[in-house]
Amino acid sequence: MALFNDITLGQYYFTDSLVHRLDPRSKFFACIIGMTCMLVTTNPAVLLATGAMLPAFIIAARLPFSLVLRNIKPFIILIVLTFMLNVFWAEGRFLLRIPWIDVPVYSEGIKLGIVFSLRLIILILFAAILTLTTSPIDLTDALDKLTAPGRKLGLPTHELTMMITLALRFIPTLLNEAERIKKAQLSRGATFDGNLIQRAKSVIPLIIPLFVSAFRRADELALAMDARCYTGGDGRTSFKELKFKRNDFLVLAGSLFFGAALFLWELVI
Repeated sequence: MALFNDITLGQYYFTDSLVHRLDPRSKFFACIIGMTCMLVTTNPAVLLATGAMLPAFIIAARLPFSLVLRNIKPFIILIVLTFMLNVFWAEGRFLLRIPWIDVPVYSEGIKLGIVFSLRLIILILFAAILTLTTSPIDLTDALDKLTAPGRKLGLPTHELTMMITLALRFIPTLLNEAERIKKAQLSRGATFDGNLIQRAKSVIPLIIPLFVSAFRRADELALAMDARCYTGGDGRTSFKELKFKRNDFLVLAGSLFFGAALFLWELVI
């Protein structure tokens, strides 16, 4: 249950850095372009080069490495499972046979395992850097501005943006609530140790109170918004106006250049 303290998605790390001062729209665009490139490429060298650039982004954002990297811990099992599935199922040039389970291992399987594992790790770190350097309010304003053209088509873009932002905002709140419920259950003699089946059964007394708490918080939030006469995006203004600056254009240009270079690389190779 230590994973409740490892997930920082939705949390904002307050500090003054070059990345924090960027317009949230430029950060969002750069993150989307980077994630898209990682999903498109199957070259381990490109993934390793991108992963090697992530420390520079973390340093520029003045984020603690431990705060960013601990987001990987809850997904360790998924990463290992992804690697093993590709190693055992993909075919190609035969390398060896595991004697205990009599399963062949192919070079193509190892390559795909490395690619998909690195891809998952980089996507997690991209999302962590974005949420740690962008406050929920700024993220809401950015998504609202980016989806504004959809209002002309009658789409409820503001409501969708608000739901996404509230979901991200309440992730750390629900994680803290889960940790509080866990400690309360431990004080009553509950245990969360044992084998996989026992641990899965022990989560049930944790999930039910967490769902009840989530519904209660959602109801309280709806009442608070209604009491403040919240009516959605019609006529809504922002306290902080978003403006692109020189660094934002440089970030966008760098992201587009990276995406174009990767596209050309994939075509040539």
